[in-house]
Amino acid sequence: MPTPTKGARLGGSPAHERLMLANLATALFEHGRITTTEAKAKRLRPLAERLITFAKRGDLHARRRVMTVVRDKSVVHVLFTEIGPQYAGRPGGYTRITKIGPRKGDNAPMAVIELVEPMAEQVVAEATGATKRAAKEAEQASPAVEAEETAPAVEAEETAPVVEAEETAPVVEAEETPAETAAAEEVVAEEAAVDAEAAGADTEVAEEVEAAAEADDKKDEA
Repeated sequence: MPTPTKGARLGGSPAHERLMLANLATALFEHGRITTTEAKAKRLRPLAERLITFAKRGDLHARRRVMTVVRDKSVVHVLFTEIGPQYAGRPGGYTRITKIGPRKGDNAPMAVIELVEPMAEQVVAEATGATKRAAKEAEQASPAVEAEETAPAVEAEETAPVVEAEETAPVVEAEETPAETAAAEEVVAEEAAVDAEAAGADTEVAEEVEAAAEADDKKDEA
């Protein structure tokens, strides 16, 4: 139910007010938008939306209820066949009021009341719903993606051992000093002398043995 209006009536009597609002509603459904004062637009809005709700029902009783307000049958036909089905998926808010400033002459505040475009609103709603669904699916999919263990890039380790060239530094033989050379020569000379003495002693012994053997041979012959 629309909120009851407060303040002075439009026109001089309740009947005059009803006729004024009926004419405004008929013009709104026929043209889609009308320009009037803000007071009339605010009073017309709940009536127009209630009539559109009847048109959405589409039964005979709803049509008769609308006919008590809108007497033009062609407008009622348009309301039930075109306007009502367009708002089938919309729970309310079929009209829009836009203020356009004061009127010249009496400086009355003016406004434009129009039917909202259901197709544009539906497209926006569908786009918003699709965006929300995509965001929700992305939120649901992101933990699963993060949970998956991604195979780390295995860096090929250099299995070939680095063969470090061993420094085979040649053993540098120390050069012999003259003193050491002389000492070595003396040692060699002494060894040679010892060997010569030993050889001479062996020769003498051998000669003595041979002499003794010859003497024995001579004794045996004698």
